Amino acid sequence: MSAEKYLAKHITAIQPSGIRKFFDIVSEQPDAISLGVGEPDFETPQQMTAEGIRSLQEGRTFYTANAGLLPLRERISDYLQETMTVSYDPKTEIIVTVGGSEAIDLALRAFIEAGDEVIIPQPSFVCYEPITQLVGGVPVTIDLSAENDFQLTPEQLEAAITTKSKVLILSYPNNPTGGIMTKEALIKIADVVKRHDLLVISDEIYSELLYDEPFVSIASLPGMRNRTIVVNGFSKSFAMTGWRLGYVAGYEPFISAMLKIHQYTIMAAPTVSQYAALEGLKDWHETIETMRLSYEERQNFLHHGLTQLGLPCYKAKGAFYLFPDIRQFGMSSEDFALQLLEQEKLAVVPGSAFGKSGEGFLRLSYAYSLAELKEALHRLGRFVATLS
Repeated sequence: MSAEKYLAKHITAIQPSGIRKFFDIVSEQPDAISLGVGEPDFETPQQMTAEGIRSLQEGRTFYTANAGLLPLRERISDYLQETMTVSYDPKTEIIVTVGGSEAIDLALRAFIEAGDEVIIPQPSFVCYEPITQLVGGVPVTIDLSAENDFQLTPEQLEAAITTKSKVLILSYPNNPTGGIMTKEALIKIADVVKRHDLLVISDEIYSELLYDEPFVSIASLPGMRNRTIVVNGFSKSFAMTGWRLGYVAGYEPFISAMLKIHQYTIMAAPTVSQYAALEGLKDWHETIETMRLSYEERQNFLHHGLTQLGLPCYKAKGAFYLFPDIRQFGMSSEDFALQLLEQEKLAVVPGSAFGKSGEGFLRLSYAYSLAELKEALHRLGRFVATLS
């Protein structure tokens, strides 16, 4: 029996995630050190875990409202008002989702029809392009450069826009580069967006993890609140990856359309996770700041180490990744990563997994202990010496 006869062609054409490919390889090598997975090494804060357990013990195991627990949406609304200075109605403009990934999927499904173009600056998180293809859209990628700190320029955006352009995806702080967009740069991008009547999906999952300056959301700029779908969640800033909880906020007619899709495909996010998040948002400042300061220390350590090894590396201003340049060695990022894993049992993600402009770079996560980072640098240095 031939499976290809039955599988949809647009599904078979999509390539598996480059991140998960290396994760699967590493899982078969228990002695390997991995800097490949974008997952906090912190445990979920104890008070949040305790509240999740309590919700189970008290029998709070039923469906919530499709959009999520109203008290949680109210607390998310307060949180966004405080961190972004943008107000969202918790009853009609926020949906609690199964991670930020579902929120991105909902937004693209709600907006994109066959042939619509989605502009995706790269390097970027791996899901934007495949989801665009799954909903019948056309990904239009923009190659960002290390020389410009991986920021999107208005000139690049203008050059990518056609009569079919509909959505721009912004992902800052950026995975995999750790790059950010300054307020001044965002203002220029917003001007182009408004002039061409585009919508923006702003993936802000790392917005709490910045090191040099406060976060600015494009939704907070004049004329952008109703043009922007804000995606965020609890995976990174609250160390809740396995709880699978995110949220999306935006203009009521857009959120209403997304809620219809969410109702039929998901029903509601996990109840236990929602109660845990509700507890976490009661007093979130100290929880996030503790993690942020630890990541900053690790970033400084790893960046210094990479520089000492002769690997040029943009000093990230957000998230928990560094993106060193390996073009000097004249080999593909995938070949470099595979040989590094084979020879030194050190796993990193090739930059090509994040788009063609990521070729010649590696993504290293520093969401690991200083001891692990020290050993990783030792192994990387030994490998680089063989190439030099």
